Amino acid sequence: MKKRLLFLSSKIDHLYLWVLAVDLIIAASLLYSRLSGKVHILRTLKHPCPPLFGIRPGAALALFGLCVLTWRIWMAWRYRACAPVAEEDLPVVTIVIPAYNEGRQVLPTVRSVMDSNYPPHKMQVICVDDGSVDDTWQWMLEAREEYPDRIQLLRQPVNSGKRQALMSGFSHAVGTVWVTIDSDSEVLPDTLLHLVSPLAADPRVGAVAGNVRVLNRADGAIPKMMEVFFTAGFDFIRAGQSVYGGVFCTPGALSAYRVSVIREQLKGWVKQAFLGTPATIGEDRALTNLVLKSGYRVVYQREAVVLTKIPATFRGLRRMLLRWARSNVRESIVMMTFVIRKFRKGDAGGGWIRCISGMQMFRLTVGEALKVGVLAEFLMKPLPTFRVLVVGCLISSLVPAAVYELRYRTWFGWLWAVPYSFLSVFILSWISLWALMSAPRSGWLTRDLQTALEPSEQSKTLLAEPPEASLLTKVSG
Repeated sequence: MKKRLLFLSSKIDHLYLWVLAVDLIIAASLLYSRLSGKVHILRTLKHPCPPLFGIRPGAALALFGLCVLTWRIWMAWRYRACAPVAEEDLPVVTIVIPAYNEGRQVLPTVRSVMDSNYPPHKMQVICVDDGSVDDTWQWMLEAREEYPDRIQLLRQPVNSGKRQALMSGFSHAVGTVWVTIDSDSEVLPDTLLHLVSPLAADPRVGAVAGNVRVLNRADGAIPKMMEVFFTAGFDFIRAGQSVYGGVFCTPGALSAYRVSVIREQLKGWVKQAFLGTPATIGEDRALTNLVLKSGYRVVYQREAVVLTKIPATFRGLRRMLLRWARSNVRESIVMMTFVIRKFRKGDAGGGWIRCISGMQMFRLTVGEALKVGVLAEFLMKPLPTFRVLVVGCLISSLVPAAVYELRYRTWFGWLWAVPYSFLSVFILSWISLWALMSAPRSGWLTRDLQTALEPSEQSKTLLAEPPEASLLTKVSG
């Protein structure tokens, strides 16, 4: 098994290096062509090379983008959430809430979980303090005073990263379903019921993604913009992916996993490395890959709403997006190692996952390299390039604005899609390119975590034996 894990790691590392090589070759070609005066990017959009079968390349790209958008709308329109199951059919769940330097917010998070319309005798709640240096532990103790018989507290001696904190919680879990909730998030009363129901209703489902919305929308322009972005990027996209059981990421803010699917794979997950560096970020996307690789479906539950705090400053926003982008690079490459074969037997949808995964790789290579060409064009011809980018921003903001308005029927909330589109193009577009170049780097970034290289003692117990059946009986009553 150890040799197999090492081989997979080497395979992933080599694929990453190939992606970098392709990006560098395309970027260098664009720069050489532009600086040598042989190619003008804006001119080629108007006067491209001779058409193929009567279709110009620029028009072909526009047509392709329109087809992808139409397909996404069709898939999202077909989405239907799983109806809640009866109380007697609900499984025992273990809810793990990892926290690091979260402070007082831990208490409202726990309270929201305890107020859930889920049978209390089928809930096990574990809070894990990952070596916080603030008063997080004191607030956890206060939460236990409020709910003395319903909360189990764990404290890591030193900060070890979110994966280790989750593993510590998993090592004490007795449920057949594990739910992860971030310590800066709050769930609605019916959230857990909706989140767990697909796992109880369909044995093909291995994981469920919740609906992430912004908790602190009143904190300024950035949270308001991210609320619109979340609706389009998470709700709209995941609804379409859920139709074929291919949601790419179960968010750390709220997700549920079938224990029988992921337990045996956690040893590789907690020790995952990328170019020899321990992977301490992107634990949610990595867990999703484990489920998809096993041939199980990953679905989305729109009514399983979680409200999560978003950085209200630009510094916090760029750090969060950089962490997400690095995780996307790593796990997109990991996904390519198993989607090329028949990984889902006896269930449809594998073809769609393979197709979307290929599009992800196209974006990581050609898409990111083209940014270098656009930058060169902007430096050489600033005004014409600026006009094109402005028009592009306005057009690209139409979809998230329309999705948000159709979902929530606000008066003017959808307008935040426009400034976010300009922010992402003119100020944040470098993040995904830098994430590609620096993918091996880890760290939460938003909380300056000091990561550990070895699993904690508590997490090692999970890699040995599952919890005793008597413990499960105790929790389920």
